[in-house]
Amino acid sequence: MLNVIAIMGRLVADPQLRQTQQGTSVASFRIACDRNRADQNGQRQADFFDVVAWRGTAEFVCKYFQKGSMIAIDGQLQSRQYQDKNGNNRTAIEIIANNVNFTGSKSSSGGGNAGNYAAPAAQPQQYAHPAPQEAPSYSAGSNDDFAVIDDNEDLPF
Repeated sequence: MLNVIAIMGRLVADPQLRQTQQGTSVASFRIACDRNRADQNGQRQADFFDVVAWRGTAEFVCKYFQKGSMIAIDGQLQSRQYQDKNGNNRTAIEIIANNVNFTGSKSSSGGGNAGNYAAPAAQPQQYAHPAPQEAPSYSAGSNDDFAVIDDNEDLPF
């Protein structure tokens, strides 16, 4: 069976960090993800998804993301049943985040250029991409550049 979610959107509100009774960090937040098409009036619609992150990922999200930040998440979809204050049975469907990444530039999303929760203490680094090198030309060679292997005896390796 396969349960994989990859989603990118903006935080609707600041993430909330809590601790379980055992001291495990858990963060919950909601993201808005634009739909690919506009409605009949030309307005863009958005879907809102609840996300839950645990342990280091939860701490990372609460430290580096705030309302309006663009965020990329991969994880799995999970449903759970609970009873509300009035005793009614409810179902919650949430994305459980495995990895959380910055998207966009620092000025546009409030985050860094790249990174994930594996190294939250380090400042995100900007890497310079080397200039593309010219591909080697294989048409410059001749057939004399290849050596004939005598295969009458043992293999040469």
